[in-house]
Amino acid sequence: MTATLSADATALSIAASVRAREVTAMSVTEAALAHITRTHDRLNAFTAVTTARARAEASAVDAAIAAGREPGPLAGVPYAVKSLFDLAGTVTTAGSKILRDAPPATHDATAVARLKAAGAVCVGAVNMGEFAYDFVTENAHTGPTNNPRELTRSAGGSSGGSAAAVAAGLVPVALGTDTNGSIRVPSSFCGVWGLKPTYGRISRAGTFPFVSSLDHVGPFARSVADLAQIYDTLQGPDPRDPVCTTRAPMNTVPALESGVGGIRVAILGGYFSTGGDPAAHDAVERVATALGATRRIELAGVEQARAAAFLITASEGGRLHLDRLRSRAAEFDPSARDRLIAGAMLPAAWYIQAQRFRSWWRERILPVFRDVDVLLAPATPVPATHLGQVKMTIAGREVFVRPNLGLFTQPISFIGLPVVAAPLPSVVGPLPMAVQLIGAPWAEASLLRVARHLEKHGVCAAPAATLP
Repeated sequence: MTATLSADATALSIAASVRAREVTAMSVTEAALAHITRTHDRLNAFTAVTTARARAEASAVDAAIAAGREPGPLAGVPYAVKSLFDLAGTVTTAGSKILRDAPPATHDATAVARLKAAGAVCVGAVNMGEFAYDFVTENAHTGPTNNPRELTRSAGGSSGGSAAAVAAGLVPVALGTDTNGSIRVPSSFCGVWGLKPTYGRISRAGTFPFVSSLDHVGPFARSVADLAQIYDTLQGPDPRDPVCTTRAPMNTVPALESGVGGIRVAILGGYFSTGGDPAAHDAVERVATALGATRRIELAGVEQARAAAFLITASEGGRLHLDRLRSRAAEFDPSARDRLIAGAMLPAAWYIQAQRFRSWWRERILPVFRDVDVLLAPATPVPATHLGQVKMTIAGREVFVRPNLGLFTQPISFIGLPVVAAPLPSVVGPLPMAVQLIGAPWAEASLLRVARHLEKHGVCAAPAATLP
């Protein structure tokens, strides 16, 4: 990112260089801002570049170091946020046209405030699917975000801008959200590490909601150590988010190099092994072989869980936007608008039954973790789809792209389980794919240990893309 820091530089290596006074936070920030400008026409990852804010935060880090004060573990590390995170002084658009005329945010989202306190430098907000109801980040208002691995492909969604910015080396880390797969799908398409934590582990305060009962906040990174450090920084109770856990933070960095001894791994079969491109299942087998996993487990009721997730998503999303749909329907992205209108008309009894099923199914699934610690499943059914692609073939059937990219992710976020998306580079030509490492609630430390083992042994990796 400068003469001494490449696009592949990790967050922790940048922070170490800044703390050692080998580079300044300001020089790193200026390099990141310049890189964003140079690549914007090819990627369209950023929707707002917060230049003044970034320079002020970098200056504060350099001043702290000069005065001998602790600058924080992420000193001078540039990062970006999905455009539904509040940034004080910036309008939170959530990828929409409607919110562009809203007043700027008066406070930072909790996740942003915690990164700032750790010394990180926010360089801007990135593109997303409108109101997060999307798996491709092909936004009718801001344009599509192109995949850095192959520019004619989708970056995934709805956190596509976050994943693309990290994959392209514009920033080493970024924040996104995941309701039905919106961290894991872009992680798979762009070939970066992603973490969807346990539901309620990271505060969502100061983020524009989509489906409150399913929304999660999580990070993207190009290294597991960075992913763990960002996750640890974001942990902690927050009374501003009513579902944020009061459990004490469980730091994952100290045990990251502990290896996988004693961690029991199994492969999800049945539903998770029959749909999708053969490459998706080959990726799972490669990870399973590296971990010595041979046991296969089938979960009953997965199809019903996905159907219930669709109902909850459509119903909560539609009701959240009902007033806007009545008064400003023409200003919505048509692909989101029509689904939100349909969701707003769903009978309340259907929503209640879907939530009842959710509670029941969760109680049926959690006992699996009595004798298994990590489950393996594909993250996406196919590698990155082409921009504008409407249909794809899965298991011999032609299906629509947008609703079916969450085929393997929706049933997992439906019951709030933590997941690390582990990227395997160049699975189909230059295109990567990710495998979901799924754990019991609050088991992020075990998932990140497994992820680090896979990274250390060269099975999974997230190198910065080389743009043409």
